[in-house]
Amino acid sequence: MSSDNVSESEKTAIAVSVFDFHAEAYQDRFMDFDLYNDSFDLFCDAIPKANAEILELACGPGNITRYLLKKRPDFRILATDLAPRMLEFARKNNPSASFMELDSRDILSLGKTYDAIMCGFCLPYLSKEDTLQLIADSAKILHPKGVLYLSTMEDDYSKSGWKTGSSGKEVYMHYHEAGYLTEALETNGFEVIDLRRKEFPEKDGSLTIDLLITARLR
Repeated sequence: MSSDNVSESEKTAIAVSVFDFHAEAYQDRFMDFDLYNDSFDLFCDAIPKANAEILELACGPGNITRYLLKKRPDFRILATDLAPRMLEFARKNNPSASFMELDSRDILSLGKTYDAIMCGFCLPYLSKEDTLQLIADSAKILHPKGVLYLSTMEDDYSKSGWKTGSSGKEVYMHYHEAGYLTEALETNGFEVIDLRRKEFPEKDGSLTIDLLITARLR
């Protein structure tokens, strides 16, 4: 499928429909997946405030939500996603959290500020332009010293395109680069406090490099 005649909103709609249909399979695969737990621990440790308000973007079935609440039961999490079935699973898996359907490009519409934002693997479904805008918007809704977590698949942005997943469905995947992400963070007043990479084992035996960044507003 060519990306030339498909808008970003149409790409998002396709991704949402695929995730909605495969929500249970995604839950089964990732609910207890522990590859990124060390980076989640760092995120939690970077938020000393008790009862901190956390905005989570693209929460999926609530796997990250559950891990954060196990480590920090005091967190007050608003977890958001665009796939209704993902939200159904997330609610069941995290009865103490709050949930709502929200596009990560519309976080300013919430009209409130947060102590931290958790954005786990939302960026592969956002263009470079939308990702840079998300960083700028995050700076606007975070309290002073607020923490932002971003994770994505790392590669040259030019390699972004339609990818066929294990479901057999095509989804447009955006790769992102550490250089422009860290530059955007610094431009918007963030200090990168941790940047790490993980090798993610794909089902076909190949490895994808995942980029995990934790930053704090200065």
